[in-house]
Amino acid sequence: MDSAESSERVAAGLEAFDAVVRASAGFRGRDGQRRMAEAVARALGTATLGKREEGDDEPVRAIAVVQAGTGVGKSLAYCAPAVALALARGTRVMISTATVALQEQLVHKDLPALAAALPQPFRFELAKGRGRYACRFKLERLAGLGDAADADLDDDLFAEEAAEARAAHAARPRQEAEARVRFYAGVAQALSHGGWDGDRDTLEAAPAPEVWGPMAADAASCTGQHCPAYQQCVYYERRKALVGAQVIVVNHDLLLSSLGNRLLPELDNCLLVLDEAHHLPATALAQFACRMDLGRHGWIDRLSQRALRVGAMVEVAELADIPRHAAQLRQALQQVERLAMDLYGDALRAASAGGPGRGPARARVARGELPDALQEPLGLASHHAAGFLDGLRAIAKALRAAIRDRPAEARRLSTLYAQVGALAPRLEEVHATAQLLMRATDAGAAPAAKWFTLESFGADGDGGTALQAHASPLLPGAALRHKLWGTVRGAVLTSATLTSCGRFDFFLQESGLQGDDAVTTLEVPSPFDYAAQGRLVAVETGADPRDAAAYTAEMVRALVRDLAGVRHGALVLFTSRDQLRQAAEALPPALRPSVLVQTAHPRARLLATHRARVADGAPSIIFGMQSFGEGLDLPGRLCESVFIAKLPFAPPDDPVGESRAEWLRAVGRDPFSELVVPATAIRLAQWVGRAIRTEEDRASVYCYDRRLVRTAYGQRLLQGLPPFALVRAASGGGAAAPAGAAAEAA
Repeated sequence: MDSAESSERVAAGLEAFDAVVRASAGFRGRDGQRRMAEAVARALGTATLGKREEGDDEPVRAIAVVQAGTGVGKSLAYCAPAVALALARGTRVMISTATVALQEQLVHKDLPALAAALPQPFRFELAKGRGRYACRFKLERLAGLGDAADADLDDDLFAEEAAEARAAHAARPRQEAEARVRFYAGVAQALSHGGWDGDRDTLEAAPAPEVWGPMAADAASCTGQHCPAYQQCVYYERRKALVGAQVIVVNHDLLLSSLGNRLLPELDNCLLVLDEAHHLPATALAQFACRMDLGRHGWIDRLSQRALRVGAMVEVAELADIPRHAAQLRQALQQVERLAMDLYGDALRAASAGGPGRGPARARVARGELPDALQEPLGLASHHAAGFLDGLRAIAKALRAAIRDRPAEARRLSTLYAQVGALAPRLEEVHATAQLLMRATDAGAAPAAKWFTLESFGADGDGGTALQAHASPLLPGAALRHKLWGTVRGAVLTSATLTSCGRFDFFLQESGLQGDDAVTTLEVPSPFDYAAQGRLVAVETGADPRDAAAYTAEMVRALVRDLAGVRHGALVLFTSRDQLRQAAEALPPALRPSVLVQTAHPRARLLATHRARVADGAPSIIFGMQSFGEGLDLPGRLCESVFIAKLPFAPPDDPVGESRAEWLRAVGRDPFSELVVPATAIRLAQWVGRAIRTEEDRASVYCYDRRLVRTAYGQRLLQGLPPFALVRAASGGGAAAPAGAAAEAA
C-alpha cells in the first residue's frame, strides 16, 4: 500500500467520524475527541494487513496508545473510524475490554447507535469463551436424559473430582445431590424449549463452579462437528454468528487465551482496539501463569484406564506406552511432592498455621533458582506427560474418525471422547508447569516466578491438604511482546489511565511496547474544568500512615467528622477490610442509616439503594473497597464527595510481585520507584476519577494520607491527577487556603 492510498484511508476514517458527529442530534463535538479519532484513523488506516508473500515489503505496523480523560467520548472516537476503515478494507474490527460493563455498553448502546448513523450496514457480535456456554450433550447426560443404549457407560465425566470432594467433605448429602440433578434437568428442559439460551451469564443466579464445570462446553471434551448434538450446539451457534460480523467484542482474557488457535480473527488481518488497556499487563500474567497438583494423583490412573479402554475400542496402535508413562509420571510427581515438602514444608506449615479459610499457604523459590534436587523429577514428569499426551492425541484422532465413519455409534463415542478429554487438561497443566519450572534463566534476563502452595480442606483441616507447584513469567511486557505484538499489524490501546505520574513509560514497559518503532502515544485531556469543578483536600494526620493502628484511629476520627457534611451522594474508598470495619463501627447513630457497606450488600442492590436514596433527597454514603474505585459511574449528586482513606499502594506482595522486586534489587534497581509508585499512581487516578463524571458535576476529593503532599513520590502521584484546586488541612480541622498548583503543596 503506497503512502497516497494510506493517506486516503486515514482521511476517510476521520471523515466517517465527522459525519457521525454531524448526524447526531444534540451531540457536541470536542477537539480532544477528534484528535483521538485522527490518531485511531492514522494507526488503523496505515497498517498493512494480510499474509505476507515472499518478496513483499516488510508490512507496516502501527499501534496508537491513547490516554483519553473522562468525558472525551473515547468509544465513539475509536468505533467510528475503526468500523469505517474495516468496511472499506474488507476486514474486521476486534474490540477487547476488561469489564462486562463496557462490553454491554458497546453492544447495547454504542455500536447500535453507530450502525444507525453509518451509511454502510455492519453486524456486531459479542464473543465469549466456550466455557461460558453449556454443552447440550453433556447436560442431557447429567440430567439423566441420555439414551438407554448408553447405560453401560460411566456417566460421571468428573468422577475423580467427585471422589476428591467425598474425601474432603465426607459424603455429599443426598439432598444436595438430588438438588444438583434437579438443576441439570431444569436447565436442560429450558435449553430444549427455548427458555434459556445456554449462556451462563443469562441464568438468574450464577451456578457454583463445581456445578457449572461438568456441563460447560470445554474444548478438551468436545468433538466439534462430529458430536451428535452439533447442530443444536449453543457454542457453535455463537461461533457461526461471529463469522458474519464485522465487529467482534471480546475481553482481554479471551483475546490472550485464543492466541494461535483460530477462534478469533487472525491479528495480522484485522484491526484491533483494546479499551481499558491498563488492565492488559495483569491479565497477561494471569493468562500465561500455570500450576499443577502435586498431592493428588488418582486422576493419572483414571485417565490411563480410560485411555486404554477407549483406545482399544477404536483400535489405536499407540497404546503400549501409556501405562508406563502414567506410572512414571505418578512416581515423578510423588517425588517432586516429597522433595518440595522437605525443602519448603516448614515454611508452608508455618504459613498455614492460621487454619483453613485463610487461603493457601505459600513458599516462594528465591531468585527463581529451583533447587537441583527438583530438576530431575520435574524433567521426568515433563517427559512422561509429553509421552502420555502423544497417546491421548492419537486416541482423540481415532475417535473423531470413528465418529465420522460410524454415525450410528456417534453418541456413545462422543461420550467416550468427553470422558478422556475431561482429565486431559490436568495432564497439559503438568507438562506446561514442569517446563516453566525447569526453564533456565539467561544472564541478565528476568527469571520466572516459582512457588509452592499448601491448602487445607474441611472445617478443621481434617479433609486433607493439597500441594501445588506454580510458575509464571515475571515481566508481562516480555510475554506480550513474544505472544501478542509479533502478530498485530494495526492496533489502538486506550484508557483514561495509561500514564503514570504524567508519563507513558510505565504502561509501555508493562505492555511490551517500550521501544517499539510502530508505537505512537497521545494524551487527550478531559474537557472538564477540574480547577473550577472540584477540589482535592489533602488532610494531613499527625500519625505516620506506616503506623497502622495510630493512623487508622486518627483517620477514622477525621473521616467521621467530614462525613457529617455530606448532603447527597458520597463514596469512601478503603485499602483494607480492617479500615472499613473500624470506620463503620465508629459511625455515630445519626450517620449509620446513611451508610451502605460494600461487604454487606450485593453490588447491584447496593447501587440501586444508593440511587434511590439520593433521588429522594436523602444522604447516601457508600463504603467500598478497591473494586469500587474503578468503573463506577455516579454522576451529579450521586457522588459529590470521594473520601480516600489511605493512598492505595500496590505493594508487590504476591509471588510474582515479590519475585520481580527481588530481581530488580539484585540488578541494582529500586522496585518501589519502578513498580510500586507507578502502579499506585494509576490506581489513585482511577479512584480520584470517580468524582467528576460530567461537565456539570461539582465534587470534592478528600485524601487523609499526608504522604501525598509531604513526600517526593507524593509529588509524582499528584502529577498524574486531574488539576483540581488543592487544599491542605489538618486532621483536626482548619483547612488552608486553596493552592493553585501541586508545587505549592511541597
